[in-house]
Amino acid sequence: MTEAWQKMVQSLLEQGQAMARSVNPALETFQVKGFEKLIPTLSKDFMEMAFGRTFNREGLDARTRLLVTLAALTVLGAQAEPQIRLTVRHALEAGATRREIAEVIYQMSLFGGLPAMQRALEIAEGVFRDAPEDSP
Repeated sequence: MTEAWQKMVQSLLEQGQAMARSVNPALETFQVKGFEKLIPTLSKDFMEMAFGRTFNREGLDARTRLLVTLAALTVLGAQAEPQIRLTVRHALEAGATRREIAEVIYQMSLFGGLPAMQRALEIAEGVFRDAPEDSP
């Protein structure tokens, strides 16, 4: 494993732990070791699914893949708030413009409803405020 990969995995673990604490503080002490005994390849398989076969497939560039993901998360509504925030940030980093992100969210009002669209736009605006000035 490269150092960059290790840093990415560590960052993902830390984000997951922070999310678990906010959703259910009891999850902070949850041990995955039991799952590892039942399914020894769980971690490897999950990482390969999420960052290997799924997100690194040919056919869509990262920007498009993140905009499609944002569309799906918008339809899910408020239950996906942390994921929407993260996806908007990553979409900006992948070259999506603020206008493209807003248009994707707006389009999803047809499928997820106005409250889901409004909440996703509020989340995106928060990310935009926190983003560096030179981001698209």
